[in-house]
Amino acid sequence: MSNLNYGVVGNCRTAALISEKGSIDWLCFPDFDSPSIFASLLDRERGGSFGFDVTEDYHISQSYVPHTNILSTSFSSKEGEFVVLDYMPYYRSCENAHYLPAELYRYVRWIKGKPRFKVNYVPAPNYAQGKVIHNVTSEFIESYCSSDNKDRQYLYSSLPLQNIEQKKEIILEKDEFFLLSYNEKVIPVDIEREKIEYCRTLVYWLNWTNRTKKYSLYNDVIERSMLVLKLMSYYNGAVLAALTTSLPESVGEVRNWDYRFCWLRDASMSIETLFQIGHIGAARRFMKFIQSTFVSKHESYQIMYGIRGERQLTEIILEHLSGYKNSKPVRIGNDAYHQKQNDSFGYLMDLIYQYYRLMPGTLDEIEDMWEMVKSILSTVMEDWKKPDKGIWEIRGESRHFVSSKVMCWVALDRGAKIASMLNKYGYSERWQKEADKVWQDVMTYGWKEELQSFSQTYDNMAMDSSLLLMEPYGFIAADDIRYHKTVKAVKKALLHKGLMYRYNSEDDFGLPSSAFTICTFWLIRALFVIGEKEEARCLFDDVLTYSNHLGLFSEDIDFNTKEQLGNFPQAYSHLALVNTAILFAEENKRLAFIRP
Repeated sequence: MSNLNYGVVGNCRTAALISEKGSIDWLCFPDFDSPSIFASLLDRERGGSFGFDVTEDYHISQSYVPHTNILSTSFSSKEGEFVVLDYMPYYRSCENAHYLPAELYRYVRWIKGKPRFKVNYVPAPNYAQGKVIHNVTSEFIESYCSSDNKDRQYLYSSLPLQNIEQKKEIILEKDEFFLLSYNEKVIPVDIEREKIEYCRTLVYWLNWTNRTKKYSLYNDVIERSMLVLKLMSYYNGAVLAALTTSLPESVGEVRNWDYRFCWLRDASMSIETLFQIGHIGAARRFMKFIQSTFVSKHESYQIMYGIRGERQLTEIILEHLSGYKNSKPVRIGNDAYHQKQNDSFGYLMDLIYQYYRLMPGTLDEIEDMWEMVKSILSTVMEDWKKPDKGIWEIRGESRHFVSSKVMCWVALDRGAKIASMLNKYGYSERWQKEADKVWQDVMTYGWKEELQSFSQTYDNMAMDSSLLLMEPYGFIAADDIRYHKTVKAVKKALLHKGLMYRYNSEDDFGLPSSAFTICTFWLIRALFVIGEKEEARCLFDDVLTYSNHLGLFSEDIDFNTKEQLGNFPQAYSHLALVNTAILFAEENKRLAFIRP
């Protein structure tokens, strides 16, 4: 069903995509947004990978060690069996800080017999630009790229390094290990050390999952999505939209973007989901990241930032890479950081409101945050009347998008509520008055009598999935007839073969041709709240079958083949999956409670 049959391992610093055959096909060192070492995901010939070659009679299967982000790939045949456990060390060290080195362990556990394999270790540092130089020493294989010899990788192993380098056949008779590190190690690396790192990392993930709220329905689906969202949080609090770059929204087309950045919108929504399910620490760290990015600089706001708060994300095309399934171009950086998207502040202000309501911080934190609220809302007061690029970052001309106006209303509404909580009644009144104006504006220009629905922009009659968000953010009630009619109109126009278009009007790249995963979850929620619960549940169960073999979702899905497309895994898709699954779980609990 899905060609993106990859598992993901990581440690909130970087992450690796590992194929269902156990090959690392994407890894950036030392951080998420660093140049890749393995990128055969984007170029099978040149990109570089690290896997195990076995004969065709081997059966290979893959799963996560339950409740963790440790990936297990099992190889078995008549001659023997072994399991590869992939993980990046991640645990709390004695100073109460987290230990998250830029390194990846591959623990090869012997199960039985005499299994044989060759190690296919082909690093291609710096996005495979330049010639790779290998240096085999008595301790490690060092590799670097001729175009940048400062960036080096070190492969340690209990197996003979010459045999690895020369791709000689290895007969496995006991447990062995590989450690790929960005730094040369200053302590001895052996199998005992590897086992300690494994146990510490295992316990970290088990504890983390144990702190996650449990549900009577879809708990495993919710848990896996939460573990994925955690992997996409950089240790300073920033949240990535996805772990990859340039996986196309449609094969052979040019909608290929770098998603290894922090969008205010996606990140705010991800954090709100983590928060709701019991992970307050993630919300605290994100707030600190936002404060350090905004408050200290008092500069104009952007819709997105680098994961360390960088403001310039210059887009470059890597001409030498052929792209995923030959879908060029491969881009690094993202020019969307210039764009004006007025809706971003709504998501962020909604999160800040939850922060004030549920997470009382220290006085200086509360005051810092209040400065930020005032600053954001003065921007919203000024900008809500102006056209923008909308939630989908349309690269053509700016328009008056209904969803942008709705989220400006959310920003003002939440700001007014925060001001009331802090007894700042002057601000509260002023922002509430402006929120009422926005509401009136949307009702006047966004509602189209002839369509009996809201439309995508003030000046067109197109449908857009983002209109479904009017209800969850409180702009309109679930029982308002206008919302009911809009849900029906959006469903009629955009639901196709069980999946949703974002919109199906032309944009600057022509007509969209794949389903946008999050939009199907939005429709499911909308159907649920307007009372079509049975239909919503059936649609949800169908969508779950389109995940990959480990329950992971990318950004897009092909309508016909149901193949996953777009960057992977996608925070957006997983946070919507969690929120939707919780709806059904809570409903299940409510019904169980009222049954005689």
